[in-house]
Amino acid sequence: MSAEVTTGDEREAGGPVYAECVLCQEPTEYPEAHRGITLCPVCEWQEAQRTACSG
Repeated sequence: MSAEVTTGDEREAGGPVYAECVLCQEPTEYPEAHRGITLCPVCEWQEAQRTACSG
């Protein structure tokens, strides 16, 4: 038997619960227990574009 605690959402969906993007609240690729800033793939890409060297 697993020691992990599952939420109702996780059991209904049949998979892990994903964290929400801190910018647009869309689901991310990271589990809810992930530490730090979580961004969805779109916001992650946009943030990379903003911080990339334009030179």
